[in-house]
Amino acid sequence: MAVLSMTVIYAQKLEGITHSGRSTGQKPFPVESYTELENPVKTDLRLWDKVKGTQVSWGTIDKRYKKEIPAMKDVHQTYTLLAWKGERVSSQFVVWGSEDLNKLSFEVSELENKSSDTRIEKCNILKGFVRYVMTDELNKDGRGGCGNRPNSFDFDSTLVADPIDHLTQTLEMKAYTTQGCWIRVQIPRNIVEGVYKGTITVKNDNKIIGKLTLQIKVGSRTIPEVKDWAFHLDLWQNPYAISRYYKVKPWSDEHMKYLKQHMELYRDAGGKSVTVSLMHKPWNGQTYDYFESMVTWMKKVDGSWWFDFSVFDKWVQFMFDLGIDKQINCYSMVPWKLSFQYFDQASNSLKYINTRPGEKEYEKIWTSMLGAFAKHLKEKGWFEKTIISMDERPMEVMLETKKVIEKADPDFKISLAGALHKELVKDLYDYCVALRMKYDPEDLAQRKSDGKITTFYTSCEEPFPNTFTFSDPADCEWFGWYAAKANLDGYLRWALNSWVIEPLLDSRFYTWAAGDTYLIYPGARTSIRFERMIAGIQAWEKIRILKEEYHTKGNEQLVKRIDKILDIFDENRLDKISSAEMINEAKSKLRRLGF
Repeated sequence: MAVLSMTVIYAQKLEGITHSGRSTGQKPFPVESYTELENPVKTDLRLWDKVKGTQVSWGTIDKRYKKEIPAMKDVHQTYTLLAWKGERVSSQFVVWGSEDLNKLSFEVSELENKSSDTRIEKCNILKGFVRYVMTDELNKDGRGGCGNRPNSFDFDSTLVADPIDHLTQTLEMKAYTTQGCWIRVQIPRNIVEGVYKGTITVKNDNKIIGKLTLQIKVGSRTIPEVKDWAFHLDLWQNPYAISRYYKVKPWSDEHMKYLKQHMELYRDAGGKSVTVSLMHKPWNGQTYDYFESMVTWMKKVDGSWWFDFSVFDKWVQFMFDLGIDKQINCYSMVPWKLSFQYFDQASNSLKYINTRPGEKEYEKIWTSMLGAFAKHLKEKGWFEKTIISMDERPMEVMLETKKVIEKADPDFKISLAGALHKELVKDLYDYCVALRMKYDPEDLAQRKSDGKITTFYTSCEEPFPNTFTFSDPADCEWFGWYAAKANLDGYLRWALNSWVIEPLLDSRFYTWAAGDTYLIYPGARTSIRFERMIAGIQAWEKIRILKEEYHTKGNEQLVKRIDKILDIFDENRLDKISSAEMINEAKSKLRRLGF
């Protein structure tokens, strides 16, 4: 066994190994460039008989194009997008053919409005190849993606389009395959309304193999700057995954440099909360890169407690400096394993205390910790932004924990991401429940009146909508539309970047369906899922603005029409109508009302 372990460790230094134990055939942890894993689905050349040469056409952002002939009735040369000023909009085109392309590339020109002689410059445009990552599927019963997955061969595994690779400028594309290409345009907020047109030039080496036209119709309304978005987005960040992947010491200058690249993606999506681990393994190491404590716990020789907040301060200040500064969510007083690590000064060693809410020892250590924490937070000016946070804990445990928090400092805010408990609705500052659970309208209205945060989350339990790498792309946008329909403040997902071993190549994990643990990729690469999630947040903001405008004008009939249109966003209907169909139907109807 020892020999086997050493062999695996040695091999990992030479080439990457995925969670399934498969060699990647390249150095571990690639960043700038990489080679995708081999497609497990063999190409049926008979299906390609009628394809001659290389084809280029606009597709749709509602599809993850497989490495097979795209199902298109016609080749589309022009694509039109509708946008508000300040909005971020995306499109996707597809390249496929019967010949090898050694250096596929594409360029996007400026988008010009000739009538006003204004333009959207290239600095507002992100372009990238939609790369392929290994994925799996839902559990065999089709009811979700939770549970242990020790053997990857128990689940169908395929390559799926998801990472948007803005770093790779040219790509080798084999004959009889397909490649998606993504274009995202950030509309300037001070731009003149009108139609903006640009050209996409697709090349193989220096030879032009196709040209497409992109036009964006910019309307008169303006979406707020991201920092002013009201939508409450809480995607839990994992700084330890980034230090492991980039092979740098946690909290070193190098680590902070790589953190900045990736956390800017979260900021630009409107991220509001900073994820803090108050203790060692708050989630019992459920991720490949577990969370260390950002607070040093030490029991002194005299039996008293001492706490050091240096790492906590560095992480929070770093995120605040980036502009992610609404909340500090601190996990967890009730970890999955009720065991608390500390440094014992008397024995000069790490030790553990096993205790639970309701026990005297639990109350003693946590009143000491929270008392010191409250004092420190008030000195830093961060107390009002700090939330003592827990997830998926029973009501009885929450009530016992609440007593300890209030004893330490009654002004601490508390949050829970978990089940809906009537007894907790009035007391929790930030309450997030699973999609299937519905707040009482009166409770929801009271929470809004009190200025409290009320959101929802999805997890491995939902078959759809979800954020798996095999989920429909529109699922991630659906969340924002549902939040608008349910009158909720936002959405939570447990993992922004809790990467698997080789996230660019294989999104499968020991537990949960593929992609459950992350939404962005190394190299600060965005993804189809992440871009669609942002589109949903923008839809929520636009709906909020329209309803406020009509309220102000006293046109309650239009507000009711918007609410009626949003009724379509019911997760129980997703087995009959797709998330994309719901969204496209709602957009079509709302455009008559200014959307």
